[in-house]
Amino acid sequence: MQKLSIQGGAPLRGEVRISGAKNAALPIMCASLLAADTLQLSNVPELHDVATMRKLLEQMGVKACVRGSEMTLHGGQVDKPEAPYDMVKTMRASVLVLGPLVARAGCARVSLPGGCAIGSRPVDLHIKGLQAMGATISIEHGYIHAQAKKLKGARIFFGTVSVTGTENLMMAATLADGVTVLENAAREPEVVDLANCLRAMGANISGDGTDTITVAGVEELHGAAHRIMPDRIESGTFLVAAAATGGGITLTGTRADILETVLEKLCEAGAKISANADRIHLEMNGRPKSVNVRTAPYPAFPTDMQAQFMALNAVADGSAMVVETIFENRFMHVQELRRLGAQIAVEGNTCMVRGADHLDGAAVMATDLRASACLVIAGLVARGETVIDRIYHLDRGYEHIEAKLSQLGANIRRLK
Repeated sequence: MQKLSIQGGAPLRGEVRISGAKNAALPIMCASLLAADTLQLSNVPELHDVATMRKLLEQMGVKACVRGSEMTLHGGQVDKPEAPYDMVKTMRASVLVLGPLVARAGCARVSLPGGCAIGSRPVDLHIKGLQAMGATISIEHGYIHAQAKKLKGARIFFGTVSVTGTENLMMAATLADGVTVLENAAREPEVVDLANCLRAMGANISGDGTDTITVAGVEELHGAAHRIMPDRIESGTFLVAAAATGGGITLTGTRADILETVLEKLCEAGAKISANADRIHLEMNGRPKSVNVRTAPYPAFPTDMQAQFMALNAVADGSAMVVETIFENRFMHVQELRRLGAQIAVEGNTCMVRGADHLDGAAVMATDLRASACLVIAGLVARGETVIDRIYHLDRGYEHIEAKLSQLGANIRRLK
């Protein structure tokens, strides 16, 4: 198993290019199941989850070709509408094939995702939505079996905001008979990026980016070319790392408009930030100030940035409260941060973080994707060596992270 070794103490300085967004790429890849033509994607990140999704689509009959950050997917013959457990268990986003398969092939057999380290993310919203559209669904031997001769438009209200639920039903609705209205829909930029791709394929979608999305079904979709949006969480992670280390960096190939709440919190911490169309520059002089954080669905503060700000608050001047409202078990990085000397008290879904003068390097273990990023940031500011185990989590969501950090002056290397 691979590990990361970090010698802390060096401020990050320089320029780094941000990769395409994993959370946009995965549903957009699934959109290839909706058309018999070729979907040409660019700015696709080189990540473990992206490779897993590509293999899953290939197993279903999609022809895939990858050249660097370019990917072509041809869904001319989808002859095996099944997502087996051995693939779904490693990547919960695999459930995003359910809607497109039922809409186009008329049937699907998709494994239930199983447990998840950061908390339950049930698929009942996906199932209820498809049933409202006329699908017959049963759950047998750990698999969702869905069938529908032709999906029908419906009005669907999400009891809780669900990004993957919104994406799955939006894709299914593109080929349904009639109009589908998704209420209390997710507003994330990744949902908008998927809608943009579907529109390029001939879908009739409006309202994406708001809490009510309307989809008028069409007879068929066609091929298209689409560029994956930049990864706002990777952008935020590098900015927090620079702020925590007292550095100054420029991100290229990114967007400030999808990071507003994160940039506001960084300014509150004392960072000076400037941005234009596709660049963000951050300059940090001295120790950051503590900032309170409360996660909530977009456009509020993202849960995927909570752990990174926990690391920043661990070395900030003052005390801060971090409240997690999305996932019930997303403080597993706290115990590992304490091993580095962080002063954090947990009560329910709230953490009180008292900034320490310094952290000390130690051996720690990553428990999930964003916890991994949090430990990398902590290692960058800690005195001495920090060794992070189980970094396969990082490779699921950060493209060549040690190479990019090295480019910014970090003393980091991968141990095999």
